[in-house]
Amino acid sequence: MREDVYRKMAEHVIEGLKKRNMEGIYCETGEEAARAVADMVGPGDLVTWGGSATVNELGILDLLREKGARLLEYPEEERKAPGSPIFQEAAGADYFLMGTNAITINGELVNIDGASNRVSSLLHGPKHVVIVAGINKIVKTVEDGIHRIQTQTCPVIADKTGRKTPCGTAGFCTDCQSPDCMCCNIVVTRRSRYTGRIRVILVGETLGI
Repeated sequence: MREDVYRKMAEHVIEGLKKRNMEGIYCETGEEAARAVADMVGPGDLVTWGGSATVNELGILDLLREKGARLLEYPEEERKAPGSPIFQEAAGADYFLMGTNAITINGELVNIDGASNRVSSLLHGPKHVVIVAGINKIVKTVEDGIHRIQTQTCPVIADKTGRKTPCGTAGFCTDCQSPDCMCCNIVVTRRSRYTGRIRVILVGETLGI
């Protein structure tokens, strides 16, 4: 019964993505989603990724290594200063893998980022962007998405990574100006200009934060 509800939700989101020139795919399980990503990437393709708990949870990178893809890691320390050579290489990748902080029922992607290497690659650069998101990331509106991120996502990440932000210490967003702020850029992707560039895999499970 729950699977039927998830599928109906996903179908509505996928229809919204299509109207916004993005492709949507529904997978019932994380294992199925991981295989779907691996099927998209060819041997020798250059693949990079944003800090996605979902990508790590599903073992997608291991599948890609087995397939012979070239994986370009973007270490945290390389994100602290602009102009990193790794950033330049990542911008020319064949595939960029990421999660999304939230996705509206009408197919809008909502993301908040600090260093913003993740949202910059989403917006422009890599030839293909593949987003893997659990059903728990679906929200009704953009405003609901921002609220979800600032009350559920950022406080958990701040606490987990030791960032000295108000959300990490108090548990809620205060519109901070902290050096460790994770909300430097709030990005709403309402449409993709490039047909076939952005694919969203919705998974009928709770994944990520």
